[in-house]
Amino acid sequence: MQAKTWGWLGVLGIGLLGLGYVYGQRSWSPMGGMMGGRHGGNGMMMSKTVSDVATSQTTTAAHPLALPKRLKPTQATKTKVSYTLTAQTSQMAFKPGTKTKTLGYNGNYLGPVLQVRRGQTLQIKTRNQLTRPTTFHWHGAIVPGKDDGGPHQVVAPGQSKTVAFKIQQPAATLWYHPHAMGSTAKQVYQGLAGLIYVRDKQSDQLHLPDKYGVNDFPVVIQDRSFTKNNQFDYDAAYNSDGTKGNTLLINGTFNPYIRVTTKLVRLRFVNGSNARNYQLKLSNGQAMQQIATDGGLLSKPVAVKTLKLSPGERGEVIIDAAKFKAGQPVTVKNGQQVVLTLRSAQKKVSDGQLPANLLSVPTVNTTNAQHQTLAFNGMGTMVSINHQQYSKDRIDLTAQQDRPQVWTLKNTGTMMGGMIHPFHLHGVQFRILSINGQAPPANLQGLKDTVALDPDSTVKIAFNFKDRGIYMYHCHNLEHEENGMMGQIKVS
Repeated sequence: MQAKTWGWLGVLGIGLLGLGYVYGQRSWSPMGGMMGGRHGGNGMMMSKTVSDVATSQTTTAAHPLALPKRLKPTQATKTKVSYTLTAQTSQMAFKPGTKTKTLGYNGNYLGPVLQVRRGQTLQIKTRNQLTRPTTFHWHGAIVPGKDDGGPHQVVAPGQSKTVAFKIQQPAATLWYHPHAMGSTAKQVYQGLAGLIYVRDKQSDQLHLPDKYGVNDFPVVIQDRSFTKNNQFDYDAAYNSDGTKGNTLLINGTFNPYIRVTTKLVRLRFVNGSNARNYQLKLSNGQAMQQIATDGGLLSKPVAVKTLKLSPGERGEVIIDAAKFKAGQPVTVKNGQQVVLTLRSAQKKVSDGQLPANLLSVPTVNTTNAQHQTLAFNGMGTMVSINHQQYSKDRIDLTAQQDRPQVWTLKNTGTMMGGMIHPFHLHGVQFRILSINGQAPPANLQGLKDTVALDPDSTVKIAFNFKDRGIYMYHCHNLEHEENGMMGQIKVS
């Protein structure tokens, strides 16, 4: 795609188009849609699907939460663990009647959990059994550019590719998904996504809840729309400002519940939606203790009444289920909509701890830093970064390996208001230095790879590249990404 620059004529055209839309409040309210942000203000609603609450979910939990399988390694030693991942076509019975045609990794929808320890080499044989090219992107992993799985590392139909990289980052919940230019959004919508659990000695010693499916649950939140024949029709649902569905799927489950048998329960939330933002609360008003963000543990638990996640973000919380009243289920809600129901057992055992302190997060080094400023502009097909749209043939930025980086990220909005742009940077974990000149809230002071940029906001981040290669940075609203709100940086 060729670079584009927007003059006054383009701005005037955008303004004239905006006259036909409705003036709205900009906030992180679940009913506020994809527009708006965490810091207030006014904006214009552009999206044909504006609510951040999917409409067809019922309030009665009916199905046990499906748990992704933990993939068995093809080889495992103290220093290396190997897996095989296959992207494939399949079908799944989400609803009574006709099965839904899907995509999945090693199965019919989503993918298995890959487990690796810090210090191990993670080797993955990736196979493409789809009818279209795909890539395998390791979202949140600190990897060499050649193994990152961005748009340049395409695996053609019927082909395979093996990648291997050493895990040298702290325990965290990472994930993987496709990143092929022009088909990322559709392939994710049809089911391609999975989780990576990184573990290490430091997290083991904290004795946090970690029994998979007992007191430690992955919660991948996605929204989808179904046709009358129970199919995903991405082309019909498509919205250039972000495709949203009217039904929630949690780990691919309608109206899910879990049975809580322990006094502490850990939920690993992943926003796996194309464009929808979530604002998660407990129905009983109880605070959740957030223990981790995208890149791992916080320095100490942070009590949050509301957990806000834009596409691509992760947040881990521990809930004190000892406070639940017997016979009264507690729900995780997005606005008035039920995301997950917690059914409390009559007797709950003590299993796992919530320490007062978690991890010593390294201090931020900005000495001799290289500074960059990125301005996120536009909506729909007219999105851009620094007034340019993505071109695979252009290097937008350069950096030196291990040199501190300080980036200023600006969501400049438009004459019609603006939208949240979830910024994601490949190959690193960064720290947020400030949001609109103020220190970030305590639950955003850990390691991050994705951050929500509210309209008219400025976020400053710091990091360095541990490896060399070409890395992508982009809006993780997948439709915006594919419309050109993406750039690439070469690290040497």
